[in-house]
Amino acid sequence: MKLTVVGCSGSFPSAGSACSSYLVEADGFRLLLDMGNGALGELQRHVGLYDLDAIFLSHLHADHCIDMCAYFVVRYYRHDGGRPAPIPVHGPEGTEQRLTTAHADTPSEHAMSEVFDFHTLKPGSFEIGPFSVRTEKVCHPVDTFAIRIEHGGRSLAYSGDTGTCEALDELAEGVDLFLCEASFVHGKEDIPDLHLNGREAGETAARAGVGRLVLTHIPPWTDADRNLADARTVFHGPAEVAVPGAVYEV
Repeated sequence: MKLTVVGCSGSFPSAGSACSSYLVEADGFRLLLDMGNGALGELQRHVGLYDLDAIFLSHLHADHCIDMCAYFVVRYYRHDGGRPAPIPVHGPEGTEQRLTTAHADTPSEHAMSEVFDFHTLKPGSFEIGPFSVRTEKVCHPVDTFAIRIEHGGRSLAYSGDTGTCEALDELAEGVDLFLCEASFVHGKEDIPDLHLNGREAGETAARAGVGRLVLTHIPPWTDADRNLADARTVFHGPAEVAVPGAVYEV
């Protein structure tokens, strides 16, 4: 599998990064994990607008899904070649309604479903293209799903947004690469069931026995180097901070 970091800023785009969006590829199939603020522009550095095969939305906060409204325009009003077939979109219950409300002026109340084939996420295992995936609900104020992706004997997991929880530990167990949010700073923010800090991300990676930890969703006001240092105090495998354009062969 090939993982490309499209955007990795938390809460809002930074001067150097769009919000959460990650491209996973294998066997010519392209799965996008989240499409936050600014992600659609950055995505075009890596693939064509109509080259995605499926989309996974971890949850419906704007920094993970709002560029889907712009992507609706791209697909619905395609200027050349006609409207493409609906692309599968796996998201929490109410995804279609949320995107329709956010766009605010769709041609009809069902226009989103003319270009997006919506599938409601629930905890469990299923297939997306060549990938075997497992999703689990994690700890965040809205319905949020982490995802584990396996292909060809290799595996990666993406936390979405979450506080510490057993479901995330189990989902990430033994993965080759763990893409884990680290929004908060150890010793500074302490809000249960909202976000992880760098140390908590490291502890989760250590408990799960992952091969490599990549910290992501770090807001512009947070010191990423400090979060990485905190993670490394408890996780002793390879660890780094996600940066836009980074590519990982998993």
